[in-house]
Amino acid sequence: MASKKAAAGVDNTQRRKWDKEEYAERAREREREEEEEEEERLAPKRREPPVQRAPLQQRAFSVDLTSRLGKTQVVTQQAPLSMQAGFFCNVCQCIVKDSAVYLDHINGKKHQRALGMSMRVERSSVDQVKQRFETLKRKQAETFTEEDLDTRIRAREEEEEERRRQKKERKKDKKKSDDPVDDTGDMDPEMAALMGFGGFGSSKQT
Repeated sequence: MASKKAAAGVDNTQRRKWDKEEYAERAREREREEEEEEEERLAPKRREPPVQRAPLQQRAFSVDLTSRLGKTQVVTQQAPLSMQAGFFCNVCQCIVKDSAVYLDHINGKKHQRALGMSMRVERSSVDQVKQRFETLKRKQAETFTEEDLDTRIRAREEEEEERRRQKKERKKDKKKSDDPVDDTGDMDPEMAALMGFGGFGSSKQT
């Protein structure tokens, strides 16, 4: 009985004591290491100058969306991307399945960055706008001459003449179709006799 009482009187419920200064120092050391790693990771980027991209420019070519419309193409797994079904972008080396997605891709940020352009448009000055108007006026004056005008007028007159001629021919054809036609007028006489049409012309008997 005495041993049981002695065992029951032992205090083993004390909380473990932690050295706060030691763990605080560990935390500070870990923070210093993380800061050093972050500095090493960002150091190459800081040394490199920022990339200067050209402003967004107008496309100098027309986008072909209809040349393969309605055509059949055999596609294999071994074929390169440019020969597979869909629209292939040779700048980004990717393929999309329809024209709407293709337009979104070539107008998107990733494609423009691959071309070396940003998504910002250069703001034109008043002098640049005036100069552009003058250039367009000169180009229009060079292409539009009196000879071109005469050619257009001559082509229009020929079209009108052809239209009138076709209209007359249609009227003649319609008039011929409305006139009564002899059933045996264009038939071979021998064939008409074989079919029994030879005696309809006269009632005389010889």
